Amino acid sequence: MRFIDPHIHMAARTTDDYERMVAAGIVAVIEPAFWLGQPRTSVGSYIDYLSSIVGWERFRASQFGIRHYCTIGLNSKEANNEALAEQVMDILPRYLAKEGVVAVGEIGYDDQTAIEDKYYRAQLALAREFDMLVMVHTPHRDKKSGTIRSMDVALEMGMAPGRVIIDHNNEETVRDVLDRGFWAGFTIYPNTKMGNERMVEIVRQYGSERIFVDSSADWGVSDPLAVPKTARLMLERGIPQKDVEATCYGNALAAYGQSGQMLESHWLEPAPVDQRTLFEGNSVLRGQSPRVGALPEIPDRVETMVFK
Repeated sequence: MRFIDPHIHMAARTTDDYERMVAAGIVAVIEPAFWLGQPRTSVGSYIDYLSSIVGWERFRASQFGIRHYCTIGLNSKEANNEALAEQVMDILPRYLAKEGVVAVGEIGYDDQTAIEDKYYRAQLALAREFDMLVMVHTPHRDKKSGTIRSMDVALEMGMAPGRVIIDHNNEETVRDVLDRGFWAGFTIYPNTKMGNERMVEIVRQYGSERIFVDSSADWGVSDPLAVPKTARLMLERGIPQKDVEATCYGNALAAYGQSGQMLESHWLEPAPVDQRTLFEGNSVLRGQSPRVGALPEIPDRVETMVFK
């Protein structure tokens, strides 16, 4: 089986993670722009960060056999710094046009302030202007009302539900999201958001239509193998394989493939890995012998994978 992780912050992960991910069958990732754990002090740090996820990180992933895409946006937490937010809004269009950018995101609400609402709406307007998909971050606090508000505003701003991915769902939001025709992302994140056992029961109850799984793995306690591990648990708990394949691969491709940037041929017909290649004069290697040639073979069955 092949897997896509459609929400993972690889800038915070190591190359060991890339190697484990490709060995587990992950063929593609989507990296949303988000905050760094501490406030940015200038638009220059945003420029460097966005440049890295459309540039270096895309290159680094390719050197370990994974296709990397990203979403670009002003995150909801930093939208509350209005002076910085105004400058970030000025630079976003130059990045939205970059190769490999599949959506505006992750955007939405954190504390559901008036300023967050202002910049959420402004970025939805950008998505309309650039004819782009949207990845929505739903708030950790007061999630249900924040999720409903996110959808209400997206519709008010003229977004079609099928072009909006509502992420970080849980049991109290899934029905509203699906009933309105939006895509429902579920983040498997240890101790918070959604555990993989709970995810099994979501799929058992609601099926697999417009539902997919991601890890949101970042600099916190998180797991870059959350998607294949959840797939394995689904199979062990009797979820039909077609639903496992849909929620851990096919639906993410169907949703983000609407961008025209993400194509299955990118990993079914990949260029050979050549770690002798440089990015702006830099290598992913630190004295190791470069690997040149075909990608590692993907396991035939998820049950046989080794997770360490």
